[in-house]
Amino acid sequence: MTGTRSLQARLAALSFLEFAVWGAYLISLGNYLGSVGLATHIGWFYAIQGVVSLFMPAIVGIIADRWIQAQRMLSLSHLLAGLFMGAAGVYALTASQVEFGPLFTLYTLSVAFFMPTIGLNNAVAFNALSGAGLDTITNFPPIRVFGTVGFICSMLFVNFTQFQTNPYQLITSAVLSFCLAAYALTMPKCPTNRTSSGSLADSLGLKAFSLFKVRRMAIFFLFSMCLGVSLQITNSYGNIFITSFADIATCADTWGARNANALISLSQMSETLCILLIPFCLKRFGIKGVMLMSMLAWVLRFGFFGLGDTGGGLWLLVLSCIVYGVAFDFFNVSGGLYVDQQTSKEMRSSAQGLFMIMTNGIGATVGTLAAQAIVNHFVFSQTTPEAQHAGWTTSWYIFAGYSLVIAILFVFLFKDTHTPTNEEERRLIEEAESLPEESI
Repeated sequence: MTGTRSLQARLAALSFLEFAVWGAYLISLGNYLGSVGLATHIGWFYAIQGVVSLFMPAIVGIIADRWIQAQRMLSLSHLLAGLFMGAAGVYALTASQVEFGPLFTLYTLSVAFFMPTIGLNNAVAFNALSGAGLDTITNFPPIRVFGTVGFICSMLFVNFTQFQTNPYQLITSAVLSFCLAAYALTMPKCPTNRTSSGSLADSLGLKAFSLFKVRRMAIFFLFSMCLGVSLQITNSYGNIFITSFADIATCADTWGARNANALISLSQMSETLCILLIPFCLKRFGIKGVMLMSMLAWVLRFGFFGLGDTGGGLWLLVLSCIVYGVAFDFFNVSGGLYVDQQTSKEMRSSAQGLFMIMTNGIGATVGTLAAQAIVNHFVFSQTTPEAQHAGWTTSWYIFAGYSLVIAILFVFLFKDTHTPTNEEERRLIEEAESLPEESI
């Protein structure tokens, strides 16, 4: 029992550091970019996370499946991510005028190595838990809670040091990446599958894509992509939206307008509670019920943002933060667990990579670029604070309407058996895992 608790504590620390790296800049980067005249480019900095997620998680997951143990690949990825993020921070601190090109290039190289680490972190944790004879659905969510705690601590550190308005948030992220690069090497060893039939599909790990042959899995991945559209919108624009209330006379001196990161951190605090509900909700309602809850929570997340402000409407912003826990975790964490339960250990890292491609890749890229076009049109094209806030309201309602449409479609199109797979689906998955190269 002592060994089991020690393992869980070690994995909790790994999760803490993983999301602390992200929390240092993810919510506040838009605020900093706006302060240096790059407000209309905010969407690109968040969309590039989706672009690199189209291929980097899959490539890195394939390498971890076949050649380099996942915990070592996690360490290497964080080392490289930290080096490039640190370089971006140094450039921003020393440049007389921050230009889009250099900053964006260094930032892109950093997130290209960071984004695969989310799936790798899951793979390392699932492997360690399974190796210890522990059920992942029951034991992983409490571990994942500490990732949210790490994200919150990092956000609050950046908020109260006022790093949310300067490049030191990037330096903070780099330092945390270096810490995780070292710590990951202490994790239990993950197996690799070096045996190969010689086919190109086997060599590249493309078999995860063959899961699309199973109708329910195909629909699951497609709706994961649609949900991924919503993932980065409030991360991209939430901080700069809340901070902009400082330009409105009735809200200029409010605490929320001056401490946007701290206010938004309520979203991550909500996550810590919602993660603990996942095992019960998955067993009681199945993946369909959990994902539908997530979709409806996104409707409320955006709708409350459209209605609220940092003055008398602060309670609406707080409600938006509370429902965010359901919106994010009931999709992201449950989806990762669902993929883990539906695939074999030989292709597990690749399948997690595919999940990342559909959500943080295609979905987040499309969603962030669409959000950038909407916000630039309705908000940043306006010349007065009042007109900009009217534009913010319109934008948040558009995002809420999209989420509602996706939820309605999901009700009718996705079928869930409330069990991992039925026999026919299990047979199809087994066939997909044994497909020769020319069939993929």
